[in-house]
Amino acid sequence: MQDINEPNFIKQIQAGDEDSFRRLLEVYGKTVYNTCLNFLQSAPDAEDITQEVFLSVHLSIQNFKNDSKLTTWIYRIAVTKSLDAIRMKKRKKRFGLMRAMFEDLNNEPIFDKPNFDHPGILLENKERASILFKAIDKLPENQRAAFLLNKIEQLSYNEVAAILQVSISAVESLLFRAKQNLQKILANYYEQNEK
Repeated sequence: MQDINEPNFIKQIQAGDEDSFRRLLEVYGKTVYNTCLNFLQSAPDAEDITQEVFLSVHLSIQNFKNDSKLTTWIYRIAVTKSLDAIRMKKRKKRFGLMRAMFEDLNNEPIFDKPNFDHPGILLENKERASILFKAIDKLPENQRAAFLLNKIEQLSYNEVAAILQVSISAVESLLFRAKQNLQKILANYYEQNEK
């Protein structure tokens, strides 16, 4: 994310300056959307969560203490809201599957995730990207967040640590375990599907 001259800019937003908030949306909007898209793997969901992120920023900017960079704070909100949305979707899916079992509806899975079609991926790589994102989706939450922020968003270990509020060594450990888990998941996938 591009940084704006933060102290003055934050004061302007906290004072209710609409032009400054519009500038915030212009500078950070696309990055927040892409971050949400990488987590949620759904353009409509990413749009909804992006709006929630900026609504949250607008409502809580008065509480921003400058103890981190503005970009870190916004990323933290985007990651938290994305993970919350994933949890909510999983709860709905479990409820839907339980309802289907007890009401004897049909055997089709409810809320099944469609193939993820990331707009930034070339056509010839879309199938591999879809497989990779499905594998990433199987990682534990903290590993998924660290992996997406570092490998997809290309943030440094320091930035990931600040966003996730963990140490740099914890980020290194999360990334190491994420890579190991992805290797296992992808090896199993290719073993089952490439025969």
